[in-house]
Amino acid sequence: MKLLLVSDLHYALKQFDWTARVAEHFDLVVFAGDHLDISGHVDGRAQIVVVLKYFERLKAKVRLIASSGNHDLDARNPAGEKFARWMSRVRDIGVPTDGESLLLDDTLFTICPWWDGPNARDAVGQLLALDAAKQKKRWIWIYHAPPDGSPTSWSGEKHFGDVELLHWIGEFAPDYVFSGHIHQSPFVRGGSWVDRIGSTWVFNAGRQIGPVPTHIVVDTERRVALWFSLAGAEIVPLDQPLQRPVRELDAIPDWLQTLGSSYLSDPGTNASS
Repeated sequence: MKLLLVSDLHYALKQFDWTARVAEHFDLVVFAGDHLDISGHVDGRAQIVVVLKYFERLKAKVRLIASSGNHDLDARNPAGEKFARWMSRVRDIGVPTDGESLLLDDTLFTICPWWDGPNARDAVGQLLALDAAKQKKRWIWIYHAPPDGSPTSWSGEKHFGDVELLHWIGEFAPDYVFSGHIHQSPFVRGGSWVDRIGSTWVFNAGRQIGPVPTHIVVDTERRVALWFSLAGAEIVPLDQPLQRPVRELDAIPDWLQTLGSSYLSDPGTNASS
C-alpha cells in the first residue's frame, strides 16, 4: 500500500491543489490535521466550505482520511472543551475522520481527534483500547501532535509533543503514527521527520512555504518511507533499526517513478543531487 501523508496545510490552497493533483497515484492520502488557519484573513466558516470542496474533489480520486488539529477547533463540547465540530461535515461526505477507524487491506487506521481536555482525552484512550483488540496485520494512528521527547516534536528550543501519546505508544505499540503540528521539526538541528519509539515508527512531515507541501510517502509492502521538502529528500528503510543521520535520497526509486510525471515534475518532490 502506498500512502501519502500531508499535514498543516493551513488553508494553503496551492498545496491543496498539488495534493489533489497527485492523489490518484496513491492508495490512500492522509491529512493529519490543521487544515484551517486561525490566523488567516479568510473567515473560518469560509475556509471550512473551501476545504470541504477539496476533500470532495480528493475523495473522487482516492481513499482519504482526515483528522483534526488545533487550528481546526470551532466549538465546545458540554464539558467546555474545544473540538472540531465541522469535522462531522467531513464525515458526512464519506471521509473517515475524528473518532473513526478504517480497515483497509488488513491495515487498521485509527483517527484521533485533537483533544482539549480530560473528557476528550479519555475518549481517545478508549478508542485506542477498542482498536487494540481488533484483528489486524498493521496498525496506523493518525494523531496531529507528535509524541513528547521525540525529535519529531523538537522546535529547535524545546519539545512541544504530546505526553499522553507517548504513554499510549508505550501501552499499545502501533506500527506507525502519522502526525504533524510542529512545523520546523524536520528542519532544525536535533529535530527530524522520523523517529522510532520501541517498535513504533513516528512521522511528522513538517511544513514549508510554496505550492508543494512537505510530505511523506510510505510504502507498507516495500517497508520504506521517504520525506520530500524544499530542503531535500531523505529515505528510511522500515525493516531495519533507525540510523542517524537519516540517509539522503539521491535518486527517485523505480517504484516511485511509476507515480507519473505530474508527481515527479513538481518542485519539492525532487531528490537531492
